Amino acid sequence: MPLIRFIVPLLLTLSLSPAQAQVIEEEVNIDPLESINRRMFTLNNGLDKFLLRPLAQTYHIVMPDIGERGVGNFFANLYDANAAFNALLQWRLEGAMQSGGRFVVNSTAGFLGLIDVATPIGIRPYRTDFGHTLAIWGAESGPYLMVPFFGPRTVRSGTGTIVDIYASPQGYIDNVRLRNTLYGLELIDGRARLLKAEELISGDEYIFVRDAYLQQRNFFVNDGVVEDNFSDYDEEAWDEDF
Repeated sequence: MPLIRFIVPLLLTLSLSPAQAQVIEEEVNIDPLESINRRMFTLNNGLDKFLLRPLAQTYHIVMPDIGERGVGNFFANLYDANAAFNALLQWRLEGAMQSGGRFVVNSTAGFLGLIDVATPIGIRPYRTDFGHTLAIWGAESGPYLMVPFFGPRTVRSGTGTIVDIYASPQGYIDNVRLRNTLYGLELIDGRARLLKAEELISGDEYIFVRDAYLQQRNFFVNDGVVEDNFSDYDEEAWDEDF
């Protein structure tokens, strides 16, 4: 189950452009535990190299494209349920109605979420999680952490992950075999979607993932508004690489 939460941040991380991945806050030491974090990063990379990536490659080969889309839609639908819960905690009633509406529509007309019916009819997703909720409540981000098996986090987002695991629909499935099967499928499907995106990584992989993750979280919790500050890479270096 924890490995699933390692995949999700990486999906978000690699969806950023190289320039966006470098925009983070410089005013404070964002990574006071870098030496420890780098060792944890190596551990997680080893798990990915020898376990997750081979499974994802096999899954991508044997699963038809339409099947992969259906699986991705199914888990996105479960995220909508969790987003509705968090939107209520944030007192963002429009977001709660948005996510709740998507969940109801896709769970019924979309055959348990396998087909995204909500988006074509104009019900857009409201993306949020409990880490976002904590930010709205005024909790500080805290230092960057590379958590074994979970991947990149901050203290705030890591706390949010724990709540989200237990608040998500999967956690309420009594059948242990079915619940664990869903966790495993979510993990492998998420990793399969990274197979091409991982080619975007350049330079120091640890710094790339760290800066991209922190930028993504900053963008996420500030509703798309970020400050234009840059980290270890300068703009000329990125121009040379891309």
